[in-house]
Amino acid sequence: MGARSDTKEKIQDVALELFGEQGYDKTSLREIAERLGVTKAALYYHFKTKEEIITSLLQAAGERLDVVSEWLAGKEPTPENRRELLERYAAAINEGGRHFKLMRLMQENQPALRELAAGMKGHERMQAFVDFLTGPGASLADQLKARLSIIVLHMGQFTLQETDSTPEERQAAALEVSLELNG
Repeated sequence: MGARSDTKEKIQDVALELFGEQGYDKTSLREIAERLGVTKAALYYHFKTKEEIITSLLQAAGERLDVVSEWLAGKEPTPENRRELLERYAAAINEGGRHFKLMRLMQENQPALRELAAGMKGHERMQAFVDFLTGPGASLADQLKARLSIIVLHMGQFTLQETDSTPEERQAAALEVSLELNG
């Protein structure tokens, strides 16, 4: 990874911190630059707006899930492959350690970020994963279990944050529940 990628990641990390501390709307590019110890012009070289920073974070998350989708292509929905789908999904969303902060940001700033998230293809991807987990003609209860098995992977870190546990322990617990929901 080059210096430019490292700088972009540092910007994204600092932005996520500040957005979490102050809220998305109350954080400026100037504050992000100050926290980084760079000029606003240096920050502007990588990201011209806060929206570009968030979009880059959402795109990175989407790209990791696209890799899972690519793995899924052509696979038979065997119990082993369904399990592996959930394991790969969990690994993809937890890669880089930003998922919890991004989830919190999206939750706490829904009105400001709704349109940015709407442009992502998450709905179609989710439907493909649910279809793989359930198969054709699945009951509503089985469709719900499949959706919940994916959602719990996202929410595990978020809902267990107040517990005396590590991020890895929360991730493992979420995967365990996800696999149980999927049967």
